[in-house]
Amino acid sequence: MTYQPAAIYDDVDTLPKLPSWVTSTRAETIEDVAFLSGAALSHLHLVLSDESVPQTLLRARLALRVAEACMTHQGRPERAAELRDAVAFLQPGDSAGPAGEVTLSWKRAVGRPVSVKSLDRALPAIDANQIAMWLDGCDLCGARQGAPVLRAASALQAVLADRPRDPAAALILADAALAQALGWSHVLPVLALGLKRADLRKSGAELQLACHRAIVSAATEAVREGADLARRAARLNAAAPKLRAKGAEEAVALFLNRDAVAPAVLTSLRSDRAARRFCDRLVELGAVRELTGRDTFRLYGI
Repeated sequence: MTYQPAAIYDDVDTLPKLPSWVTSTRAETIEDVAFLSGAALSHLHLVLSDESVPQTLLRARLALRVAEACMTHQGRPERAAELRDAVAFLQPGDSAGPAGEVTLSWKRAVGRPVSVKSLDRALPAIDANQIAMWLDGCDLCGARQGAPVLRAASALQAVLADRPRDPAAALILADAALAQALGWSHVLPVLALGLKRADLRKSGAELQLACHRAIVSAATEAVREGADLARRAARLNAAAPKLRAKGAEEAVALFLNRDAVAPAVLTSLRSDRAARRFCDRLVELGAVRELTGRDTFRLYGI
């Protein structure tokens, strides 16, 4: 494998990018691909420690992207806009529908520190003991310690074997296994972001290889998303002093933690009208975007 000189860029406007020898090298052997995926995970770990990145929002934004990918894996037509709508306006007792349930599962999986309890909440159709068994037994290499990608691939293969029609649950648990092995506090959609539909039909060494390649691809996307959100968060924080509405600080905090915000959830602003005017003001300041293009039932996000 031929290496290129490292090119890590770092300035006030962006996070360090993955070095080009990770993203541009065409590796063929499992050893080379594993080396590149390890480098990508190491770089991603630094991004997850960067205070300029709104970490909760990064996980939420990636969760929406992988929920969309799960729809593609299942041959369903829903895309990000429809998935946002499926969960943003739910009322108690409402059914989210199949696409909405997948979106909610990912939202819950990334929203709390990773544990069997949090995963049970994200995947209520699966028994908690079964979840624990998959996570504890994710072991293709004969050891329960170390080998994070092997553990994640093992969990993915085991869940797909038991639940072949539920790729979303398999990917959630695979990324949970990866997060636990790496010592991350929360699930971050990595394998789900990088794996293709055809990869989910693989097993053994082929699946391991696909997971390593998926990590390199996904880390590149996650770092790019993190850099973009860091810039947008800085813009919102810079605009915050110009907001004179009572309850503005609590409202701004929601935008830094949610992929999409409906004015109705900005309860600190006292009235729906005040919330709508607040959102329009943020759009005028260039701090947030209107995400739907509609005149009613609008959603906003940075």
